[in-house]
Amino acid sequence: MISRLRLAVVAAEPSGDRLGAGVLAALRQIYQDVDVRGIGGPEMTRLGLNSLCDIHDLSVMGVEDLFRKLPRALAVRRRLLADLLADPPDLFLGIDSPDFNLSLEKRLRRAKIPTAHLVSPTVWAWRSYRLRKIRNAVDKMLVLFPFEETFYRERNVPAVCVGHPAAREIAGLERGAARRALHIDPDATVVAVLPGSRESEVKRLGSIFIETIKRVAERRPDVRFIVPLASERMRDVLTETVRLEPVKHKVMLLNGRAREVLAASDVALLASGTAALEAALAGTPMVVAYRVSWSSYGLARLLAKTDKVSMPNHLLPEPIIPEFLQSQATPSAIAEALLDLLKDHNKAQAISSSLRSIRDTLDLDTNRLVAEAVVELSQASREP
Repeated sequence: MISRLRLAVVAAEPSGDRLGAGVLAALRQIYQDVDVRGIGGPEMTRLGLNSLCDIHDLSVMGVEDLFRKLPRALAVRRRLLADLLADPPDLFLGIDSPDFNLSLEKRLRRAKIPTAHLVSPTVWAWRSYRLRKIRNAVDKMLVLFPFEETFYRERNVPAVCVGHPAAREIAGLERGAARRALHIDPDATVVAVLPGSRESEVKRLGSIFIETIKRVAERRPDVRFIVPLASERMRDVLTETVRLEPVKHKVMLLNGRAREVLAASDVALLASGTAALEAALAGTPMVVAYRVSWSSYGLARLLAKTDKVSMPNHLLPEPIIPEFLQSQATPSAIAEALLDLLKDHNKAQAISSSLRSIRDTLDLDTNRLVAEAVVELSQASREP
């Protein structure tokens, strides 16, 4: 084993926290001592990170969220930058959160601190002008999807595809075992409902999703709904935002366990994001719905190069996942799409089969590949 690694890391989203925890665990198999500092959530905290702040203070979705949280985020970044410049780590690893991380990485790289970035921003879909910033900020991009590696290499940005750790993790989740763990009848019809991991998402989508549940339940009284929330905090946000009484007898609320719920479900309703990819990796047919403020949506449409928002639709040869965005995201339209999947078993099975091909493509030893890239960059920086 190599003696010691002094690592700085920032993961400002729950999904990034999970990714970072896997990488830290892999690095501890290589180094006798991993000294880690920066920003992360409970997963990385359990592996020795003393986070500079609560990641929910930095998690931003939409223009309103940006203005509300920006002063705090900038203050945290200034404090972290000063600390890292005063006591440089062997390497900085930014995980997702490009609006926070790229500027930080650029300053650190200018100070001769090696930088790697895990999870590419969607420059291939929108805001392609960030490519120049990425080129100046990052020694190596560690991307999750094969087409992203090709995209970057064609534009002279060092990149390597590391796959997605969720592919291997979710492959081990069997439907029957997931149902037993969740105490679900093996013959029950189950719909997973995931309204997002950010406060703004839960507040904006919660009432739409609960009304959708009500409409589906009226026509399919046999269906059971499970709502896994990203944290106790998100559970409180949901219960404070919407009235659950009309569907309370049909709905099970959980803290976490989203992957188990997706593996156990026949169909999923979810916000676009990590959950859509995890549903795909579980082979669960899904309906995606999303709403942001109209100002955020207008900006996104202005800068976007694609009209698809869910990653499964980008990874498949043809888009097959129904997406309901903005004014299209109504309870009646979403409920019809869910009922269609619940009724047409052949269609649902065909979608499930297509989704599993994504898992086959992304099932690499992600944590090991990221750890090896970290070792390579940190050692190269020590060479005379």
